[in-house]
Amino acid sequence: MAELQEFRIETRAWLEENCPASMRTPMAPGEEVNGGSKMRSSNPDSYIWLDLMAEKGWTVPNWPVEYGGAGLDMDHYVVLLQEMARINAREPLAGMGISMIGPTLLEFGNDDQKARHLPKIASGEIRWCQGYSEPGSGSDLASLQTRAEDQGDNFLINGQKIWTSLAHYADWIFCLVRTDPRAPKHEGISFLLFSMDSEGVTVRPIRLISGASHFCETFFDDVVVPKVDLVHQQNRGWTVAKRLLQHERSGIHTLATAAASRNARMQTSKSLPAVAAGYLGKTDGKLSDPQLRDAIITNRMNARSLSLTQQRTVEESEGGTPGAATSIFKYYVAEIRKSLQELQLQAAGTQALGWEDDTFSKEELELTQMWLFSKASSIAGGSNEVQLNIIAKRVLGLPD
Repeated sequence: MAELQEFRIETRAWLEENCPASMRTPMAPGEEVNGGSKMRSSNPDSYIWLDLMAEKGWTVPNWPVEYGGAGLDMDHYVVLLQEMARINAREPLAGMGISMIGPTLLEFGNDDQKARHLPKIASGEIRWCQGYSEPGSGSDLASLQTRAEDQGDNFLINGQKIWTSLAHYADWIFCLVRTDPRAPKHEGISFLLFSMDSEGVTVRPIRLISGASHFCETFFDDVVVPKVDLVHQQNRGWTVAKRLLQHERSGIHTLATAAASRNARMQTSKSLPAVAAGYLGKTDGKLSDPQLRDAIITNRMNARSLSLTQQRTVEESEGGTPGAATSIFKYYVAEIRKSLQELQLQAAGTQALGWEDDTFSKEELELTQMWLFSKASSIAGGSNEVQLNIIAKRVLGLPD
């Protein structure tokens, strides 16, 4: 305990001295750092903070030192999270590299793959995207048809992916491909890594109803991928794919980030009463609409309950990732996000339905866009219906 307390004191002093003031505020749109150089943060302090934390190994604190981490055990990791939360410090690096493919490579990658890819993820040098869904293979992902032809030392990739999040900014992709079309659909899939700058890769952003282009169509035409970046075993990629999704939904980094930054995120929820009061007014110091007031309190209580559950999961973990129960987090986070946006819409009324008219303020136009974009949270990464099926079968043990 004395050693842990000493670590806390040293960590607190270092954070106080080194964390820039702007990195102690809620994350503003456009200031995120997800790795790579194709999409830069609008705040220069983001890169000062990234470099300082990467040097400490604190972008991925529980990864081994040789791969860019700090090798912290769970007790020390929790202390770091607590001290970051104490000053509202932002996470220095986010994205699929540290939350998805990184932990998966630690488990399934060979020594060469770990040495080549993990340090670049930890430093924020490389940004990753996910090649899973296809136009005809969404919820039934195992029916994917992107083909990988074995050519000895290489694979030749042909096919299409869709809903590839921010693929137009990514440097590398982790991709599911069919390497044995004659095998049962779950058994003929392989898990590959390759550069988005490879010849034959084409990316087209998809304009969403919110006006944003977060998702993309990605096409592969005779893309050559060296076999050195086949993860795990040929035709055994489904095992890797499922594990990666568990890391995405509830890996230690994901849970830790949620627990550490929940206070900052809750400030969005805390702004809701102010938004509502601005449109509906107050009576005796309380929001005038009692039903909306009750709904806002319920949303905040649910968000806080989720935060505490995630924090407890981190503290009780031995460093692994929960199994099918991760679908509970995926489902509940999506529901809370949608509920928050619906409440903002309810509070602002028709003023939250603007698009480009001068009668709407910038903040009101952003409310519209956030409300529309929130609909994707219950679809992306596995729809809520799929998550409920997983919970029913794998967690509760209900019959088909």
